Amino acid sequence: MKIAILSCFYPYRGGIAQFNANIYKELSKEHSVRAFNFSRQYPSILFPGKTQYVEEDDSAVKIDSLRVLDTANPFTYIKTAGLINRWQPDLLVMRYWMSWFAPSLGYVAKQMGPSTKIISILDNVIPHEPKIFDKPFTKYFLGASDAFIVLSDSVGDDLKNLKPNARFISTPHPLYNHFGHKMEMSEARRLLGIHPDKKTILFFGLIREYKGLDILLKAFANLDDTYELVIAGEPYGSFTEYLSIIDSSPNRERIKLFTRYISDKEVPLFFSVADVCVLPYRSATQSGISAISYHFGLPMITTDVGGLKEAIENPGTGVVVERPDEVLISNAIKEFFASGRREHYVKNIEREREKLSWSNFTEKLINLYNNL
Repeated sequence: MKIAILSCFYPYRGGIAQFNANIYKELSKEHSVRAFNFSRQYPSILFPGKTQYVEEDDSAVKIDSLRVLDTANPFTYIKTAGLINRWQPDLLVMRYWMSWFAPSLGYVAKQMGPSTKIISILDNVIPHEPKIFDKPFTKYFLGASDAFIVLSDSVGDDLKNLKPNARFISTPHPLYNHFGHKMEMSEARRLLGIHPDKKTILFFGLIREYKGLDILLKAFANLDDTYELVIAGEPYGSFTEYLSIIDSSPNRERIKLFTRYISDKEVPLFFSVADVCVLPYRSATQSGISAISYHFGLPMITTDVGGLKEAIENPGTGVVVERPDEVLISNAIKEFFASGRREHYVKNIEREREKLSWSNFTEKLINLYNNL
């Protein structure tokens, strides 16, 4: 079968590009696959981070792709559709995670010939930080696909609200496999300057308002001096508000800041240093951070938002807090360490890892196509 994938690939960095590289590699084992990439993914004004591109220390998979689609240039929409149609794929796979991509991806999909089926993988339907134009843009995009894969049940619910007759399956985010192995905790703590005997909490990933770092910082102020907090990730915008909370915290000396882009080579270091990863999110659908935590066997404490509960509570791989509240989160952290259940969570993660393979994901994708 001929499969075209239209999304971001190398040289773009980040979890979505890595996800796409993995499904490309897996599908290529049995099918003819071509990758169609962005020539420009976002205008700079929409990307406040350091760079959109892979850097020297990233373990990026170099997928051979055609960089053709500029999301800000409608003329490239026509060109992209023509190039894909010329190849005449049986299946076009796209990724959708924010409404900025709706005009470009939606247009390309609507130009496909009748023999090409379209399946879109949905990270989000409703953005974490919604804007007035999100709903009409997303409806336009959804109308161009034959079927969908959602990465959590909450995204499926959002999909049904906007497209009640949508054909879709729900399957969890597979595990990233390019980060390498976990380090010895003692060595990781030595390298990062973390006290070897402290109860160490990790907040990891892009720092955005909806991810609730401010809530975690306030929760951390309620803990005693046996705890340390490691914050590792690039701020999306100003970090001033967080610094103000840190400066006023009685525990500020035990908050370790690595507020920059964390390269792929550094990821094992941060996930090896901690006893638990905390996701204090105000909103979420699913989280690539939970997939990285699974890869490194690190239990999680998360708020009950979006698909996080189904990813953690049902398989018993961590603790779910009722809502994003500083008192509830600080109590959950205390209970996590007092309960002695960490090894129980780790064993459950090991069991779940076997289910979250890329081969299982692509098998479900092909089965969905075969049933269209």
